[in-house]
Amino acid sequence: MSDSLPSLEAARRAVTALAGGGVHDVVVAPGSRSAPLAYALAEAEAAGQLTLHVRIDERSAGFTALGLALGGKRPAAVLTTSGTAVGELLPAVMEANHAAVPLVVLSADRPEELRGTGANQTTQQPGLFGSHVRCAFDVPAGEDPGPFVARAVREACGGGAPAGPVQLNLAFRDPLVPAGDAWDAPVAAPALPHDAAAVPSVGGDGAAGSAEALQDGERRAPSAPAAGGPVVVAGHGAGELAAVFAAHLGLPLLAEPSSNARFGTSAIAPYRLLLGHLGAGITRVVVFGRPTLSRPVAALLARTDIERALYLPEPAAWFEPGRRPERIIDNLPDLLEFAGPAAPGWLEAWRSAGAAADAAIATLLAGEEGLTGPAVAEAVWEQTDGFLVLGSSNPIRDVDLTAAPGWHPLEVFANRGLAGIDGTVSTATGIALATGVPTRVLMGDLTFLHDAGGLLIGAGEAEPDLQLVVLNDHGGGIFGLLEHGEPATKARYGAAVERLFGTPQQVDLAALAAAYGVAFERVTTLQGLETAMERPLRGRSIIEVQADRQSLRALHGRIRDAVDAAFRAVEG
Repeated sequence: MSDSLPSLEAARRAVTALAGGGVHDVVVAPGSRSAPLAYALAEAEAAGQLTLHVRIDERSAGFTALGLALGGKRPAAVLTTSGTAVGELLPAVMEANHAAVPLVVLSADRPEELRGTGANQTTQQPGLFGSHVRCAFDVPAGEDPGPFVARAVREACGGGAPAGPVQLNLAFRDPLVPAGDAWDAPVAAPALPHDAAAVPSVGGDGAAGSAEALQDGERRAPSAPAAGGPVVVAGHGAGELAAVFAAHLGLPLLAEPSSNARFGTSAIAPYRLLLGHLGAGITRVVVFGRPTLSRPVAALLARTDIERALYLPEPAAWFEPGRRPERIIDNLPDLLEFAGPAAPGWLEAWRSAGAAADAAIATLLAGEEGLTGPAVAEAVWEQTDGFLVLGSSNPIRDVDLTAAPGWHPLEVFANRGLAGIDGTVSTATGIALATGVPTRVLMGDLTFLHDAGGLLIGAGEAEPDLQLVVLNDHGGGIFGLLEHGEPATKARYGAAVERLFGTPQQVDLAALAAAYGVAFERVTTLQGLETAMERPLRGRSIIEVQADRQSLRALHGRIRDAVDAAFRAVEG
């Protein structure tokens, strides 16, 4: 041990390798064993090499780092001390795995001689994240961590494989605090030694598809249209290429909000309610990105009577090879050849049906008493010219139903890797901090409450320009739209369904906002919401929108019926 690197020097080399690998932002959760890295990071920030963000809650820290990586489009790191602190990062690591986000986990640990001895805050940290990280290195105390860090950052960024999270488990011996040392010149990271203690890991990929509310309209049997042809499905992360591709070929574009392809003359807003009418005419499907939102699209992609192709120019993190039914195409010439032309009038049939459906939905929502999720979603989409973050469950689906392709926020984000409601406030905070772009979030009350701790930003820490629009229907609204909300189920299990799935809550959001020092406003009308969103987005604020969860299923039934009637009128 006498020839080993002191802990602070080892930490400095790790930080130098982080900065050299393109890590600009590091989120630090306080702790003792991680102190050498904390001091080294503070020195690096003072030297202008990177930026620190401090959070006391490791779960919030993990999702903040995830957001920083998403917003900055570059790797971001999170540092924790040993013990349960490392386990708190698992949700963010899982999301980063399935969403291919370059997240670098720095977990401080006890040295080898203290492991397995009952030493305080000591557990089995190497390999803790299993298949959810691209690589994991257990760096012994006294070793130079620089080459391990450099290798891990490269792995996080992909380089021929999907990007994703990595773990560097860094052991440190006492002393853990500096002794008047000055910052040294950056140390070049040597090649990774052959005896590196690597914990093999692979990216754990998940199959596509997710449950969708019954407003999808699966009850109808498709009726064949006069024309037929291919469609383009743009799932999460598809990008603008999907919109360009659809417009170039004159094909209907069925684009989820977080595809960032929901624009152009081919985009059809209420596509999921039209698949029951026009789906029988579909001959081929071209998929960009990862479809996650609706049962009608999942059913379309499961059809064996049509040809399906997934455009995949590079490996994806969200599925295992051979587990998708589509033909995989990695280049545009072949994709263009696969798609082929549509029959005359095919796109026009979708456009006219889409326009009629849009008008029918708008008319119905305008006549509703009180605020509804779809109306709020439409207003938020139209009023957002910066970044937009969409919470899981109903909000992103409400946007999918009503967001007009004639307008698009600067960029739309959503945690669709695993579609959890956890960490949304923290993720949005990181996204806003990464670039300084004003960011608006639309989320439900349970999503907000799940990550209320993400509102805690310590004194002196950078504060983002972030506005949280919370649709508060006092519980889990999406379950009322699923099978749990069916009349027969509610008649027999109503109290249990409400308790176990509705999870009603009566939290005073104004008091919660005040406790965290965040500006708060409650609105009761659509005009009030629009007025609140028209004000300059500066600092952090919360807009609470009160809604009625109990009438949600009936509302979506009326929307479905209105679209059906509008389509019949168009067909004549």
